[in-house]
Parts: sequence; C-alpha cells; structure tokens
Amino acid sequence: MMDDIFYMQEALLLAKEAADEGEVPVGAVIVCEGKIVGRGRNRRETGKNALAHAEIEAINEACRTLGGWRLWKCDMYVTLEPCPMCTGAIINSRIKKLVFGASDYKAGSAGSVVNLFDLPYNHKPEIVSGICENECSQILTNFFRNLRNKK
Repeated sequence: MMDDIFYMQEALLLAKEAADEGEVPVGAVIVCEGKIVGRGRNRRETGKNALAHAEIEAINEACRTLGGWRLWKCDMYVTLEPCPMCTGAIINSRIKKLVFGASDYKAGSAGSVVNLFDLPYNHKPEIVSGICENECSQILTNFFRNLRNKK
C-alpha cells in the first residue's frame, strides 16, 4: 500500500505539470521491479493530438526504456481511470497491475462506465482503484472550476 501511494504521488506531480500547461491534469507512471521506467501526462492540447494521453505517453517511454512492448512485469499508476483507448493499450502492452486514483464516470473503462477488462481478451491486469482518490479528484475539480471561471 505504501508503494502504491508513493507512485501515485509521482503520477500526481505529472498531473500538476499538465495542469500548469493548461492540459487536463492526468499523470501516469509505469514501474518495473521498483523503478519508474515510464512517465506520461496529458498533452492533447499542446500536441494537438487525440492520442496524447498520459497512459499512452508512459507506455511509449516504458517500451523504449525496457526495449520491448511486453510490459508484463510492470505496474501502471494513473491519476484518473483510463478511457477505452488507454484501457486497450494496457491490455495490449500486458501491464501486470493498474492502479488508478479517481474514477471517471464519463469515460472510465475500468469499471465506471464499462469494465473492458471483463471482456474475454487475452490479458487481464490486476486493478486497484481509489489510491490517493481525494487528491486525484481534487486536482481535476480545481482545474475545471478554474477553466469555467476564466470564461
């Protein structure tokens, strides 16, 4: 549990960086044998790219770091429940464990809207939800409140 909190705090730092750049504050880290091998944060607005989600960025970096696409020894920590695209990337990269903070009741695909891991795919990661949930939710709430106030 302490490790989960430590790594989620690392993901939260990335989410804060994203918020500082005007991005939806989502951060992700991938851990292999106790070492962070991939980091990512939302960059959809700055990159003008629908694929620039924190999870995808972290998976890309982990694959480069480890020299392969199979991340079966790795755990992912992400501040917000993954969307369908990112859930598919988690399945395809064979991530061992997914840990997320805040649930996403609009697009969450690890249990909130749908649980894509319940489908008969060839890989099912362990799922842990609610780690640092209040902090993960609060950064999102504050971001969207500030965005509304600017309009």
